Amino acid sequence: MSVTTTNLKDAIINRRSIRKVKKNAAITKEKIEELLKVSVHAPSSFNMQSGRVVVLMDNEHEKFWDIVKETLRARVPAENFAATEERLQGFSDGVGTILFFENQATIKQMQENAPSYKEQFPFWSHQGNAMLQYATWMSLTTEGIGASIQHYNPIIDEEVKETWNIPAEWSLVAQMPFGEPNEQPGEKTSLPFEDVVKFY
Repeated sequence: MSVTTTNLKDAIINRRSIRKVKKNAAITKEKIEELLKVSVHAPSSFNMQSGRVVVLMDNEHEKFWDIVKETLRARVPAENFAATEERLQGFSDGVGTILFFENQATIKQMQENAPSYKEQFPFWSHQGNAMLQYATWMSLTTEGIGASIQHYNPIIDEEVKETWNIPAEWSLVAQMPFGEPNEQPGEKTSLPFEDVVKFY
């Protein structure tokens, strides 16, 4: 078995949600850029490539989690907010956050080009984005970088678009804070293989 295959197999099996991350000077913009240049080759239906990515690092990353915190402060009961704040701090302490978007203009164009599949394109676009997220997560995992996928959209969308001048037609799908792992993930259980996979 080739080294690459072994590394990929290990990454798939060992990938975990690391919700507490911390700073590490070795996780640079250049390193993340290098990994994303690979991840963006994830497949998409009709090769529509509707996924878009914004990477927030350093102060911009911290500003993002401040937006999430203040948005939630207005919605979470005060007596429960300490736990929420602690959870968000685990993300904010990291190196950066990758924001995943879907470009609705691309989807609309695809619907016009192939009207018989019109209803399906929004579903397919999310499937493509999920593959882009997973490819990114795998790339980070192979480098020993901790990450998790979060979904604070849509309550933060408006302020995020305003703050970073995001095009109006980009729809926020998920957020991936990353950094040096700062926790040991708990045990993960999986369904029995036979319950998931059937051969005929």
